[in-house]
Amino acid sequence: MALSRRTFSALAGSAALGFALGGSGGPGASSAYAARSVPTGPAPAPPGADGRRHTIGYDHHSLLVDGRRLVLWSGEMHPFRLPSPSLWRDVLQKMRAHGYNAVSVYVAWNYHSPAPGKYDFTGVRDLDLFLRMAAETGLYVILRPGPYINAEVDGGGFPGWLTATRGSARTDDPTYLRYVDEWLTAVNRIARRHLFTRGTGTVLLYQIENEYDSHVDEPAGRNYMSHLYRKVRADGIDVPLFHNDKGRNGYWIPGSFDTGGEKQRWLYGFDGYPSPSQVPPDWGYFGVGGLQGGATASPRTPGFVPEFGGGWFDPWGGAWFGGKGYAESRRTRDAAYERRFYLTNLANGITLHNVYMTFGGTSWGWLPAPVVYTSYDYGAALDEGRNVTEKIVPMHQLGHLLQRVPDFARLDRAADVRAAGLKVYHLTNPDTGAHVYVARNDGAEEVTSALPTDAGEVQVTVPARDARMLTTGLSLGHRRLKYSTAQPMMRLTAGRQDIAVFTGRHGEMAHLVLECPSEPYVTRLDAEAGWTYDRGELHVTVPLGLGGLTRVLVERGESDTPLLLLFADEAASVRLFPYDTPSGTVLVYGPALLRHAELRGSTVHLTGDVIQETGLEVWGPRGTGSVVWNGRPVTTRVAMAGSLVAEALLPGVAEVRLPGLSGWRMRTENPEAGPVFDDSRWKAADRTSSFSTTPVPKDGPVLFADDYGFHYGDVWYRGTFSDSTGIEEVSLAYSTGTQGLLMAWLDGEPLGTHRMPVPDKAGARQGSWADTAVFPLREELRGPGRHVLSVLVRRMQHDQDGKALDTHKAARGLADVTFKGGAPEVSWRLQGEAAPDPVRGPQNNGGLYGEREGWHLPGFADRDWEAVDFPRAERRQGVTWYRTSFTLAVPDGIDASVGLVLEDDPDRAYRVQMFLNGWNMGQYINNVGPQHTFVLPNGILRTRGRNTLALAVLSEFTSESGPGNVRLTLLGSAAGGVPVTPVASPGR
Repeated sequence: MALSRRTFSALAGSAALGFALGGSGGPGASSAYAARSVPTGPAPAPPGADGRRHTIGYDHHSLLVDGRRLVLWSGEMHPFRLPSPSLWRDVLQKMRAHGYNAVSVYVAWNYHSPAPGKYDFTGVRDLDLFLRMAAETGLYVILRPGPYINAEVDGGGFPGWLTATRGSARTDDPTYLRYVDEWLTAVNRIARRHLFTRGTGTVLLYQIENEYDSHVDEPAGRNYMSHLYRKVRADGIDVPLFHNDKGRNGYWIPGSFDTGGEKQRWLYGFDGYPSPSQVPPDWGYFGVGGLQGGATASPRTPGFVPEFGGGWFDPWGGAWFGGKGYAESRRTRDAAYERRFYLTNLANGITLHNVYMTFGGTSWGWLPAPVVYTSYDYGAALDEGRNVTEKIVPMHQLGHLLQRVPDFARLDRAADVRAAGLKVYHLTNPDTGAHVYVARNDGAEEVTSALPTDAGEVQVTVPARDARMLTTGLSLGHRRLKYSTAQPMMRLTAGRQDIAVFTGRHGEMAHLVLECPSEPYVTRLDAEAGWTYDRGELHVTVPLGLGGLTRVLVERGESDTPLLLLFADEAASVRLFPYDTPSGTVLVYGPALLRHAELRGSTVHLTGDVIQETGLEVWGPRGTGSVVWNGRPVTTRVAMAGSLVAEALLPGVAEVRLPGLSGWRMRTENPEAGPVFDDSRWKAADRTSSFSTTPVPKDGPVLFADDYGFHYGDVWYRGTFSDSTGIEEVSLAYSTGTQGLLMAWLDGEPLGTHRMPVPDKAGARQGSWADTAVFPLREELRGPGRHVLSVLVRRMQHDQDGKALDTHKAARGLADVTFKGGAPEVSWRLQGEAAPDPVRGPQNNGGLYGEREGWHLPGFADRDWEAVDFPRAERRQGVTWYRTSFTLAVPDGIDASVGLVLEDDPDRAYRVQMFLNGWNMGQYINNVGPQHTFVLPNGILRTRGRNTLALAVLSEFTSESGPGNVRLTLLGSAAGGVPVTPVASPGR
């Protein structure tokens, strides 16, 4: 919500060292296990490339960074799903501002390797740049380079060329390991420059392999994992290594495979994606225990969930979410889901927690695995257009709590507590004496119940299918909390006072009790608050959110240090941003986002985003006297809360106007279907054996596209034979990913189109589909002489290899061709994508004629194309291209997220590839869906300049074909943002 003027009225007013990795680095570094207890104390400072050596240790409670306990609150994002490096910083800054202290990233082998021995880490693939940005933002990095990553990407991250190689993937096969070693050498050369232990970056943890539950008890699996471990260590990676068990199987726990003599430098992690319909599971202190109990499988390492569901993927057709897309994923796995499940995890001792995904992004080009469409929004807390959603609220509140209240880094299970209608978890910190209670309501109705605590009985109300946390005995700096019905969110010191923030639902009455042996002087800085002092206790009551932020100042009594209590509802809490500077902590209230804070003399310089008109309030270190917001001085006054308050509201974002799309030009293609097309430069299908898992037909040549070097996008076949006189029908066996398609022509005349079925829930995970298209030959197509059978196959990417069965090697393209009524000898040639685009990469293009001729590129001359208007109503089989240009004039200083919308009669059977300035931004299937809006990332999109849009429309002939309505849409905007460097978009 926007902050009103009334809100900003005059009243606005330990050191034990864990043995650790690091030191000299390398395989000889000392043990990472803390042999003696490390007490609760301040968390480590935010990380950065500070040039100093650091240690990384652990015990069963938490990580230990430089001897200090660290709770890792991480979110997943994939740089390869945001092909505009400037926007990486935007997402990272949003994550840091909203409570995350780490980012977890897959590094996709296929994204960086167009061919064996070739690796590209430039442009949109600049891993070095991403890791530098993470360090500059102050985020730890969990690096996950595979070699297999799954991640709903083509081949599970395996490069296309690997499908045509000898050897069994994800085993100790020597051929496979030779390629793996090349990949890891390339990625580790970059990773080791950014290791936190060396002070040159913030890479804190490193994962090998991914959810590897195959060959666990076989030499092929154990030797493989051991090989990866030793390779990574030999490459100079000296941070703790780990693997993410696919579920709670107890696989790959410490000591379960050979690590070359190293001990206590390996963490156990497990993944979990519980359904919102189930009761949150106990995977730690309160669970079944043992090898299959989650964290209990490795009792000497901290509870670690490398992937916990922050949403879920959606297949073509949208079977998971009833065709409603990722909006339904976000609705069913909402903020209440996060509270129920993530608080349960914390109660179970899980202190390394990564949410998959926090920003899902876009599986652009031919990057997506068959099981997903272009959008990988995932229903995450940050949507595909980089907008913060309501799901950020628990992440923000809990993230800042875990970073700024150290008690949560060392909690033990305490005496069982029961409250009617609620599941209660009780924990305590053995050092501080603080108690933590998580009360969860798994029912369909709101529950109010008496919760027994060590501070007495407390009335709590928990909404249906939600949870809340209460604490007792918590230190608030120089004073101590007895209890509060509102959840603590942070505590910090700014200037001469302690500040403690408590949060809860809008309209809820918060009741907080401070232990005050001597009566303090209390000032109610906002009218909503009430207080009373009685027998050594200060009672404060606040109806949350009625006036935005509510402030209560507590002074004197047993402490000379004032305590400022801040009470916030959900909307106000996510506009409270702490930021640590070398001069001290800054706390900012008001804007939609705080990106950066810096003290220069007595002036605090802030950068961030504003969406709606809002106030600005700043608490800073001693001596802070003025404020600059986004480069402009802000007139402020000193408030009784010890803050600087802006005299005027910060203006909201200006209107962003988008043009209509017109001036379209059209050209039909697929000359490959014609009998006289020159295919002499195409590759001859002359192979007789293959490394594919798909059998080669008896007496037939190999027709699989990958065997001829065509790994992405569409592939064309032309079969030449003599005499079709007796042929009644032709059968085309083919294999594709989900929603693959085949079109056939004989001598330029269409025979028909066949496509794979739309998956239902049972088939949503199926990645390879095989079928046979049978086409009758009309009488006029039968006769003597030369004939050409032309076939276009939309292959729809390689399957993943989750079970280590080489399923990524399943054939793509034609598999076999037979005839009824004849057996002609056919000479086959095939053509797929041209050489990989040196800037956009191998997944940008397939084998359409227009792609090979550059019709998708911004510099292509289309003046001789036919001028047309939308909507279209064509009926033909094949490919038609449409091109137009448009100019945007987004005002300077505004971050506008823009999308492309395609809408039409859902009975029309066609699909569209979209190219923006030559970049393949995804695929739309009109009669399948569910995606209709496609994000156009700034950088590829020129928000202040001219853009070229090209659409390649593949029509099935079974119905009229569009496009129908094609328009731009504004997905979100903010005053602020980050500077965006245009992404290279060569025209030819």
